Amino acid sequence: MNYFSSDFKLGILGGGQLGKMMLSDTRKFDIQTYVLDPSEEAPSRIACNKFFQGNLMDFDTVYNFGKQVDVLTFEIELVNIEALEKLESEGVKVFPSPKTLRGIQNKGTQKDFYVANNIPTSPHKRFHSIGDLKSEVGNAIISLPFVWKSAEFGYDGNGVKVVRSAQDLDNLPNVECIAEEMVPFKNELAVIVVRNPSGEIKTYPVVEMEFHPEANQVEYVICPARIDEKVAEKARAIALNVSEKFNHVGLLAVEMFQTNDDEILINEVAPRPHNSGHYSIEASYTSQFENHLRAILDLPLGNTDSKVAGIMVNLVGEEGFSGQVVYENIEKIMAIDGVTPHIYGKRETRPFRKMGHVTIVNEDIAEARKVAEEVKKLIRVISK
Repeated sequence: MNYFSSDFKLGILGGGQLGKMMLSDTRKFDIQTYVLDPSEEAPSRIACNKFFQGNLMDFDTVYNFGKQVDVLTFEIELVNIEALEKLESEGVKVFPSPKTLRGIQNKGTQKDFYVANNIPTSPHKRFHSIGDLKSEVGNAIISLPFVWKSAEFGYDGNGVKVVRSAQDLDNLPNVECIAEEMVPFKNELAVIVVRNPSGEIKTYPVVEMEFHPEANQVEYVICPARIDEKVAEKARAIALNVSEKFNHVGLLAVEMFQTNDDEILINEVAPRPHNSGHYSIEASYTSQFENHLRAILDLPLGNTDSKVAGIMVNLVGEEGFSGQVVYENIEKIMAIDGVTPHIYGKRETRPFRKMGHVTIVNEDIAEARKVAEEVKKLIRVISK
C-alpha cells in the first residue's frame, strides 16, 4: 500500500496532545489523517485533514468514523471496543488490536493477565464496589496501607490513591476497583516497546521517572535511567516479554518498579504513545510518535537509540489558577541552551492539568538534570 501523498487515510481516536504530536509526523510523511474527539477545541484539530467531534465510547460514533479510514489507531484507551471489533471483522486494520486493548483497558483484567502469564507484579485483589472493599478492610482481610486504583477511566494520577486509613476510603468513588499491595521501591522506571505486524520489535532505553509527591504525576522523565546496567537489561527483557504476551502492534509503554533488592515489577502498561517517551522527540534518532506510525503501517522501525541525554519536565497547571492559560517566563527558559517547550494547545488551565512539556537535552545527564530543575523553577502555568 502507498501511504505517502495518496488517498490512504489514517484514523486516530482521540485528539489530545498525543494525537497532536503524532500528527506532526504524519505531516512530515504527507499521510491523510482523520481525528475523532469529544471536544471541539481538541489540540489535534489544527493538524489533521478532517476533524470529527463525537463520543469515543459510543458504538455508532466510533464505528461510523472507522468506516471512513484504512487504518485506525488511538491515543487514549477509553474507546468503544465493540465498535473496533466490528470494524476489524469488516477489514479495517485496527492497531493495537481490540484484543490487546481488551486485556489492558480494565486495570483489574490487566493485573490478572500478569499473574496468569507469570509476569512479576505486586499482589492485588479486585472488587466490584467500594462497599466490598470497605467490608474487607473493616474485617482486617486487607491490611493497610495499600494502593487503590479505579479499574477504568483513570488517567494522569486520577483514579489512584494511597489508602493509609479506613477513612481514606470515604471519599473514593463507588466503582469497580483494585487494591494493590504497597511495594517498597527505589525507582519508577519505564520502557517503550515498538512492534510492527511483521514481528520486528525494538525497545527504547530505560527511563526513570520522578513523581510529584501530592499530584501523583510525573515531574521529570530522565533518559537514560541512572541505574545499573544489569537492572536496565532486566527491565528491557521483562518489557519485551510483556509485549510478546499482549501481542500488540504499535507502541507499548511498560511502567515498572525497581524494588529495593533490584527486582522489577510491572505496574501497568499503555498501548499508545506515552508521557515517558516525550523526551524522544529531541533526544532520540526516531521519536516514539514516528515509530508508532511506522509500526502500525508495517514499515521498518526506526533507530530507538538516544543521540543525547534527555530529560522531560511536565508543564501542569499551578494550584490556585483556573481559566485562560498564561505560560509565565517561557521566554526565559527558551534562552537556555538545549531547552525546547511543547505547548499542547489547551486554552484553559486548571490545577495539575497537563498543559505541555519541556525537553532538556545535554551530552551530560547530570547537567541536563540541573537545567531541568532551573526550568521547573522558572516556568509557571497560570491564568490571566
